Amino acid sequence: MTQEAHVTQGPLTTEAGAPVADNQNSETAGVGGPMLIQDQLLLEKLAHFNRERIPERVVHARGAGAYGTFTLTRDVSQWTRAKFLSEVGKQTETFLRFSTVAGNLGAADAVRDPRGWALKFYTEEGNYDLVGNNTPVFFIRDAIKFPDFIHTQKRDPYTGSQEADNVWDFWGLSPESTHQVTWLFGDRGIPASYRHMDGFGSHTFQWNNEAGEVFWVKYHFKTEQGIKNLTQAEANKLAGEDPDSHQRDLREAIERGDFPTWSVQVQIMPAADAATYRFNPFDLTKVWPHADYPPIEIGKLELNRNPENVFAEVEQAIFSPAHFVPGIGPSPDKMLQGRLFAYGDAHRYRVGINADHLPVNRPHATEARTHSRDGFLYDGRHKGAKNYEPNSFGGPFQTDRALWQSVPVTGATGNHETPRHAEDNDFVQAGNLYRLMSEDEKGRLIDNLAGFIAKVSRDEIAERAIDNFRQADGDFGKRLEAAVQALRG
Repeated sequence: MTQEAHVTQGPLTTEAGAPVADNQNSETAGVGGPMLIQDQLLLEKLAHFNRERIPERVVHARGAGAYGTFTLTRDVSQWTRAKFLSEVGKQTETFLRFSTVAGNLGAADAVRDPRGWALKFYTEEGNYDLVGNNTPVFFIRDAIKFPDFIHTQKRDPYTGSQEADNVWDFWGLSPESTHQVTWLFGDRGIPASYRHMDGFGSHTFQWNNEAGEVFWVKYHFKTEQGIKNLTQAEANKLAGEDPDSHQRDLREAIERGDFPTWSVQVQIMPAADAATYRFNPFDLTKVWPHADYPPIEIGKLELNRNPENVFAEVEQAIFSPAHFVPGIGPSPDKMLQGRLFAYGDAHRYRVGINADHLPVNRPHATEARTHSRDGFLYDGRHKGAKNYEPNSFGGPFQTDRALWQSVPVTGATGNHETPRHAEDNDFVQAGNLYRLMSEDEKGRLIDNLAGFIAKVSRDEIAERAIDNFRQADGDFGKRLEAAVQALRG
């Protein structure tokens, strides 16, 4: 829904609505004298300017977004009772925010980094947020390691720069990262634009139907513009010449009516399969091979409207994996479980406790009915209604039906490793990915990895990093070792 402009014609006013007599000259004590504290317009403008930015996201700070439409093209009611997935042809308004992970708000778009894929469905049962990446896997499988991982990707607290030693020290000591690193340094590590890349929910999620049956699902968004990528040399040039390349490309494509689209697919696993599947289906460092669970096309996503204000609608947009709707829920994925808390907590700190009330974040197809009150920027929308439940004054009430089905658990509490299944190890899928590549693709992968590993200052860190790829595939490790040695002399 397009927001009507709040300010049109008429006299310029202060924030309180008083007319402004002079917006060109501040008040002074005589001509050329010092300025006066009684000039409230001056103080108001300077104070507002100082506060025009909120804290940037710790990760995914650099982003762009657009509104669009999801259209269901296949009946999926046998797997989920979610209403927005209930009828072929049904359309749901969406907002999609793309981002890079490590860079700050002013960083360049054309860099080697995963791309965030944060998609909000404004459904009639509330907002459903699917917060993934343009990769089907991730570097770690347990959320307790996430702050440490991000610290290695961001600026070192002493040098103020990203340090190759930190990056490869962590990856070398975290062999579960080998699959994602192989993906990241391959051809798809630097998309040519946001329009020319795929998206993934990445995690495993629960679908449940009207009968209470449970299914595990993975989401795939396949670009219909075709996959296009940049080489490292092309990206280096573009990042220097046009840091806003991806953001501009998306905005201009929509402006000229060239609306980007994605085919929406899901992999579906009956709940009973999970316990004996050859890979742990809740391990974020693994994929489900398509031969085991073929993707099923269920819809189409189109982006067709640009935000009218980047700050209000892109920077203040919030997405949380905990925003589910009836028929969809979480899985035991330990990375997802950590994100269920961390994302909402980040938004409460960064945007404020009432961030969900902002136009881009509030439900568009239904109404939020809560007993929460007050806090920063509360707008008084509840008026005199009671703020507790249960009450006998006609207030909102519970439905007594959970959004998702319960999952049986056994065993003692404790700090447990993620369970390993029959074919699980940290290297098997990285090796499989390498062996799928053409010789040219392998060559570019080796060059990209070697160029970064060669910057490491300590030999043992470099050797440990190379050894992880050697365990994924002998040829992979041998070629990478030779390439690094050649660069390090």
